[in-house]
Amino acid sequence: MAMERRQLEYFVAVVEHGGFTSAAAALHVAQPSLSRSIRNLERELGVELFHRVGRNAVLSAAGEALTDRARLVLRDIEALRAAAGALGDGAAGRVEVAATSSSGLEPVISIVAQLRQRHPGVTVSMTSALSAAEVVAMVAQGRCEVGVCGSAERPAGRGLVTHHLRDEELLLVVVPGALDVPGTTIRREMLHGMRFVVPAQATAVRTLFDRLAAEVGDMTIAAEVGDRSMVLPMVLKGIGAGLMPDGWAELAGRAGADLYRFDPPELLPQWLVHRSGAVTAQARAFIDTTLRWSRAPVA
Repeated sequence: MAMERRQLEYFVAVVEHGGFTSAAAALHVAQPSLSRSIRNLERELGVELFHRVGRNAVLSAAGEALTDRARLVLRDIEALRAAAGALGDGAAGRVEVAATSSSGLEPVISIVAQLRQRHPGVTVSMTSALSAAEVVAMVAQGRCEVGVCGSAERPAGRGLVTHHLRDEELLLVVVPGALDVPGTTIRREMLHGMRFVVPAQATAVRTLFDRLAAEVGDMTIAAEVGDRSMVLPMVLKGIGAGLMPDGWAELAGRAGADLYRFDPPELLPQWLVHRSGAVTAQARAFIDTTLRWSRAPVA
């Protein structure tokens, strides 16, 4: 019996939902039918994909090896089907996009706004990532079709295509009146003696803080946060200064914070990442809209 697409869909669902019961509920199929399909797949492959431990299903070594390949096969099938279906009707459907938090704010919000005007049938499903490496992994493994991230180095991976979008600028954000300096630029040595609210994870902002702390000296951490959306409220409470990508500038300014650019500026390249080869029509619409946005003149 030839392997069926449905078998791969069931297999991936069990992996993503952590068990047969949850997967069957998510797929709206009877659990015995799902379990039988997985057993048939294991029989065809000649390996055990899951270790059954009570009601739980734990991936075997063979199952782990198959997971990413199964996701990619399903992505390719979806791309071919969507391409055929979109010949006369235009792009429609859901595109899954992975993005780091700053890229998810800008440029992704602007891109989605343009996408809605050009392709109203396309829905963007956003998945947050802590780092550019995580974005790349999500795209390479087929968990998302497209990724947007900031990285000093061009993201790379087998079978991946990357496009430079722009250079985002990292800014200093402080409680109103905290600094008595003219204008809206600041020299790095002026950070000496300041306290900061920083991300706990190894993000681009944390990397910048660590580098500046090593160069300037006497820059202390007032608080570390796992959720980067907590930085601005803590800055406004006077807990410490913050370093933020320029995508946050409008929100920070509206909230009343003072923002300063560095002289010379601190820049971080932003990238669009997707797999080479066929993509779904909705992913192609997102990619084309993103590239069009990146080439548009700055207002």
